Amino acid sequence: MSSLHSEIPTPSLTGFTLPLMAAAGLGFGYIVGTAHGQPLIGALAGAVLSAALGYVLASFVPDRRTGRLGTAAVAGIAGFAMAGTSGLVAGAIIGLVLSWFAYWLSTGDYRRSVPSYATAGDVLWSNSFKFICGLIFFFLIAPIVVVLPLSFNAQDFFTFTPKMLAFDPEGYSLKHYRDFFSNPDWTRPLKNSFIIAPLATIISVSLGTLAAIGLSQSHVPGRRAIMAVLISPMIVPLIISATGMFFFYSKLGNWMEGNLGMSKDFIGYVKVILAHSVLGIPFVIITVTATLVGFDRSLTRAAANMGAGPVRTFFKVQMPLILPGVISGGLFAFITSFDEVVVVLFVGSAAQKTLPWQMFIGLREQISPTILAVATVLVTFSVLLLATLELLRRRSERLRGMSPT
Repeated sequence: MSSLHSEIPTPSLTGFTLPLMAAAGLGFGYIVGTAHGQPLIGALAGAVLSAALGYVLASFVPDRRTGRLGTAAVAGIAGFAMAGTSGLVAGAIIGLVLSWFAYWLSTGDYRRSVPSYATAGDVLWSNSFKFICGLIFFFLIAPIVVVLPLSFNAQDFFTFTPKMLAFDPEGYSLKHYRDFFSNPDWTRPLKNSFIIAPLATIISVSLGTLAAIGLSQSHVPGRRAIMAVLISPMIVPLIISATGMFFFYSKLGNWMEGNLGMSKDFIGYVKVILAHSVLGIPFVIITVTATLVGFDRSLTRAAANMGAGPVRTFFKVQMPLILPGVISGGLFAFITSFDEVVVVLFVGSAAQKTLPWQMFIGLREQISPTILAVATVLVTFSVLLLATLELLRRRSERLRGMSPT
């Protein structure tokens, strides 16, 4: 395959690289010009300067590192002269992007992902597809990225203040994080979330793993129908599931209180944990079932021939191989329970108020900027969990003899 990508033709500088550089500069110039009330002048200046940058980098600066750093420095200085510190950051970013784009075009790197015999249409589609994927990723991640700097706002606002836009240190503060970790209105829901979510995850993993193993047996009658019923909480609208859980668990709670003498607060925790377990079981079933697809069942038969019982075979042979799928399902179940708010509103009470419930109250009853800090903490926590899932996926592929992708 290396021979297919070894010969990359050098594109025309004046007929290809410079026009595309001018188009890119036109877009950036229009944005900068609009910010200063002169979009047309900004677009024209951006196109000319970008084309000149492409010519200089392609003709006189072959070293990419030097060219990119130098462009970022010059663009940053120009941005600082126009808009201060915020202009410095924006200018440096624009310089890095345009310099990378110039080298990407002038050296023919845009063809490296396609075979050398690919037509111009193939190259255009390949790079357009990547660009579309990048836009989709930006569309999904941009609302989350905006929240992160807002959580450091020194004022009680949900918008960027002039000091924040100017990168003035006085415009930033950790007071919302201090309020989150010191205010009982937030620490109690956080404690409840870390009580309910782990217990619900344990139940979901235990029942979901057993169900997935049982449904993976070909001799189980009606296993497709059973699978559809077990994963139905993922398909049925949550408000309908929450309504059904309310009527079911209210009867269960009354029975537990009247016949077992349990306190209302304890029963409330039991109801929420069981309800969240129902929501998490489908995720465990799906991930464990996917892992069992590549499981070699001759290993369990060999263990049985050696005298191992079903329980010992499961924990010594089967469980280590499907463990990545089990942990992945458990993480999904944990996230589902930790982020869930609708079912808690129906099934729980004020004593079981979770972190999402408190965030909902903070938006509905009082606009609390602490929500931004909580959102940032939850995003960071979710990213760490997703990174763990990716590591487990790669480990699962290696255990099954596959090359990680």
